[in-house]
Amino acid sequence: MKLRYFSHSSFQITTDSGLVLLIDPFLDDNPTSPVTSEEVTADFIVLTHGHGDHLGDGFKIAARTDPLFICVNELANYCSEKGFRAHNMHIGGSYGFDFGSLKFTIAHHGSMTPDNRYAGEPAGVVLSIDGKTIYHTGDTGLFYDMKLIGEMTPLDYMLVPIGDNFTMGITDAVKAVELANPNIAIPMHYNTFPVIEADPQEFKQGVESIGKQAVVLEFGEELVL
Repeated sequence: MKLRYFSHSSFQITTDSGLVLLIDPFLDDNPTSPVTSEEVTADFIVLTHGHGDHLGDGFKIAARTDPLFICVNELANYCSEKGFRAHNMHIGGSYGFDFGSLKFTIAHHGSMTPDNRYAGEPAGVVLSIDGKTIYHTGDTGLFYDMKLIGEMTPLDYMLVPIGDNFTMGITDAVKAVELANPNIAIPMHYNTFPVIEADPQEFKQGVESIGKQAVVLEFGEELVL
């Protein structure tokens, strides 16, 4: 399985069987993205919430590739109303897909589509694919139940925001890693815009100071899991 980081909160997962998942595909209007929406494909698109920098180019990509959107109920309904296939879920629920299983978790943030439609609760997502477990926290502040998430499902990888202002900053993100206890933490949601500038190496050092491991991915870099 491969994990590629496009920057911001956008990731691509390619399973051992060749299925492609996109998470929060914000590409064309993302000044740090190394790819455009025309350069990616998807069998599944997972959305953590409805903000424009997370819904991103999902509909552009879907118009070409006909993926299945996976998101909380209200956002899934929104995708369906736009003419796309969607699987409705909600926080705390899990479901088995061709790639593996997916479970939505709480996230402390907001969620509204670019055209001001309420998009349900924001979410994080726990993915179990090809024997590995990945926790993409979505946009969120720090919360103590991250410890419970890690206890219920031991985590191989945790994708955690560090940019502050809209989400956790570095100090809170390091604490989140301590609580969730993943094998490897990967920072995200930073340096896209001036207001969320952050040093991922500072995060890495903070994680290492609590005896955990962090990997900083360059924008566009792919990691074999």
